[in-house]
Amino acid sequence: MSLPLVLASTSPFRRELLGRLGHPFSTAAPATDESPLPGESAEALVVRLAEDKARAVACANPAALIIGSDQVAVIDGVVLGKPGDHARATAQLAAASGKTVVFHTGLCLLNSATGSVQVEHVPFRVQFRTLSAEQIEGYLRAEQPYNCAGSFKSEGLGIALFERLEGDDPNSLIGLPLIRLVRMLENEGVRVI
Repeated sequence: MSLPLVLASTSPFRRELLGRLGHPFSTAAPATDESPLPGESAEALVVRLAEDKARAVACANPAALIIGSDQVAVIDGVVLGKPGDHARATAQLAAASGKTVVFHTGLCLLNSATGSVQVEHVPFRVQFRTLSAEQIEGYLRAEQPYNCAGSFKSEGLGIALFERLEGDDPNSLIGLPLIRLVRMLENEGVRVI
């Protein structure tokens, strides 16, 4: 018998993605400090936070497979967080216009029964179209992606902002790299198909 799955996230986007695998799971809100450490790279930050989130819910789930994930966007070496409001989203999209933004996603699968942990970094590159102020404003009014890293929803109208996408798993752009997760689950004996 396999262990129950727990998603250490309150993200509706991650919850929807995990649901695509067809396995029952629960969610738990991880209490973690998401502040970067001094000198910490974006890659190191997301890997650390993915594992921290999984471990944060392990005590309440001592016999489970716990999935942790974290994501940041980087443009010109600067980490972009979730904008939170219209003005910051406008600034983020203006900065991304005509440039490549790298999304770094950390993924962790923790077996809280055995202590086994698998952690990976999954990068994904987005080449933005050159966007006018009118296009940015129209997009933000339509989708209001203020709780999304990079200020867009690629699964919605945000796809119109891009010139091209480059990466192994388009799901990683939404915040949960399912291709890698399937392999991790199989390593723990969970058959997805």
